[in-house]
Formats: sequence, structure tokens, C-alpha cells
Amino acid sequence: MTRTYQSATDAPARSLNDTGPGFATRAIHHGYDPSGFSNAVQPPVFLTSTYGFESVAANEAAAALGGRLYAREYNPTTEILEQRLANLEGAEAGLVVASGMAAFGTLILSLLSQGDELIVHKTLYANTLAMVEQAVPRFGIKVVAVDLSDPQNLEAAITERTRLVFFETPVNPLSRILDIAAIAERAHARGVKVAVDSTFASPALQRPLEHGADIVLHSLTKYINGHGDALGGAILGDAQTLRTLHETGLRYITGAALSPMSAFLILRGLKTLTLRMERHSATALAVAQALEAHPAVAFVSHPFLDSHPDQVTARKQMSNGSGMLAFGLRAGYEGARRMMDRLNLITRAVSLGDADSLIYHPASLTRARQPIRKDAHLADGVGEDLMRLSVGLEDADDLITDLRRALDAL
Repeated sequence: MTRTYQSATDAPARSLNDTGPGFATRAIHHGYDPSGFSNAVQPPVFLTSTYGFESVAANEAAAALGGRLYAREYNPTTEILEQRLANLEGAEAGLVVASGMAAFGTLILSLLSQGDELIVHKTLYANTLAMVEQAVPRFGIKVVAVDLSDPQNLEAAITERTRLVFFETPVNPLSRILDIAAIAERAHARGVKVAVDSTFASPALQRPLEHGADIVLHSLTKYINGHGDALGGAILGDAQTLRTLHETGLRYITGAALSPMSAFLILRGLKTLTLRMERHSATALAVAQALEAHPAVAFVSHPFLDSHPDQVTARKQMSNGSGMLAFGLRAGYEGARRMMDRLNLITRAVSLGDADSLIYHPASLTRARQPIRKDAHLADGVGEDLMRLSVGLEDADDLITDLRRALDAL
């Protein structure tokens, strides 16, 4: 059985001789034995598209077992990443794919069929929202959006056709927190599985399986890689479900295999995950407190702020608040645009979880997309003044100074 821990920060103090390696140790070592790879300290990158066999019979035996025939289905570098991530999340198995959206697509298209129903939280990452509104219904799957901030709302939404409940926590881009345990309890009482996108937290801060979720998704592009130089996604959960996702979703539905070079880069980033998340979280809280004190700021949302409406739930299921926050300005849409253009240190970009601090304004991008995508719209609860800030690893004082200079000019 996989060992789980209450928090990443207490793991390094654990002895190898009592409860096993701590979280940070496992993030560096789990799933890789250098003696099996010419004693190379770092896992090799296996750049091969296929595998040879010593005989026809051996080839046939591998095929019969769904074996290691082709790089879309198996790669030694990606296998190490899968094992390590599963261990850190407390999952039986894992599957890594080409991006976070590939993870969501693989999950939905593998587990749901025509006539099934999918329940989602009303606020989702923009591209996930587009997929559940536009793509998923084309396959005869009904999508029901529910406000899961009140878990009781789930009870009326579940029907005999409901197969999965999916939500993010923390929620992108609002940084609101949903109660995983309360939602899972209600879903399981009706025989429905729960999948949680935990990208904003990473397993260093939150492990949804420990709170009752069945499946965890990550965009590995974000905090787990942490360096803004590789795309990737992961699905983690029980062995039977993950076998289905591998043998159907990855092999012949999406084919969205992760490149071994990206797997190598993500493994490299994973080694510093614990340290990075501690720094991201501490700096983000300091930045959030500074923003909250500025007269030009209308609101700030960070899970560990005293003013956050979900702070109790956040502290129950997260060991720290992460580096993500949202805030809005009293000057509204135009004020947000002016303020962002005055930033000198913080980069205007749409990703998150990098060493660099990144900020973006969802309303501006949505308006820019509308001439080519008439149905483009902001997610529920996202106002035109909202900005999402991914706080990086810079000095907190420098980030606060940059933000104050831009805000003071409004």
C-alpha cells in the first residue's frame, strides 16, 4: 500500500527506518534505480519510436499482454515519471500524456459514452470549459454545470446516467476552494466517481485521493515541471481505471503520448517541487496581503488570506496556499489593462507555475477571441476586472514594488 502523508513539509524529517522516505525524498528518487541504467544518476532519455524483440514468439507474447511494442504505449523515461507521480499522490497507477488538456480529453473520452452524464463545477479553466460546452456534447454526453461550492447542490444534479463529477480546486482562475471530501461523499453515495484537477496545488500541497477523490489530474506544464519549458499532463488513480485510460484513451482514442524529453524535464522539475511550492506559497501570501492593502484594489483571492471565504476548507485539505491568486481593480476592465501595461518585472503571459511571475487578464483575451470564436465567454464568476497572478520565485519585495508602482499610477 502506498504511504500517504499529512503534508509535504513534514515529510523530510521522517526516517527511512520508521515510516519510509518522506515526500521530498520520493520526489527525487522514487521509481528509479541507477544500477539498472549504467549507474546514471539522472534517468536516461529513451528516444526510440519502437522496440525490437528477440523472437517472433516474444513479440507475440508482448502483444497479447498489451506490452511494450511502440513508444506511444510505453517509454522507460515516461514510466519512471508515472510511477513517481502515482507514489506522490498516493495512487495505484498513473498515466502521463502530452498536455493537461490531453489528460482531460483522455479521461472523458475513455470513461464516458453516448447517453452518459458528466457533472462539472460551474467555473472551469477556459479550454476545459470550451471542451465541455462544445466538444463533449457532440459525442452524446450530457454536461451538467453545478455550483459545487455548496456540495448539497450535487444531490439534485446526479441521475442514474451520471458517471463522473469533475472539478478543479483551487479553481482556475478564481482561486476558490471546493470541499473534496464533502463532494466525494455525496457522489459515492450515488455510485459516481469523482475526478479532481489539482494543478494549482500540486501533490506537494494537496492530495485529493486522501480526501476521497477517485482520480486526480494535473497539467504537468505548471508547478510539477515548474520551469516553463515542457508541456505535459497526468491522470492518477486506481490501477483498473488507469489501465483503461492507457489501453483505450492513449493507445487509440487520443494517442496523445508525452515525449520522453518532456518526461525527463518534468522529472527534473519534480525534484525541487517541495522547495518551490513553499517559496511560491509564502511569496504569494505576502503579495496578496500587499494588494489587499492598496486602495486601487477591489478584492484579492488567495486561499490562505484571512479574508478568503474558503479559508477553513483550504487549510483542511491543503498544507499551504500555493502561488496563485486573483484580484480585481476598482477601475475595472480598462484599469486592469492600464495597470498590466505598467508592470516591468512581472511578465504578461497566460501560463502559471513558472519560476517567473506571470499575470494575465482573462477578459481581454476573451474579447480578442470573439471575432473568430463567437461563443467565447468568461467562465461563471469571472468578472471583467479580474486578473490572475502566478507568483514566481523572485523576491517578494521586488514583486510588491512592481505591482505598487503600476497601481499607484491608476
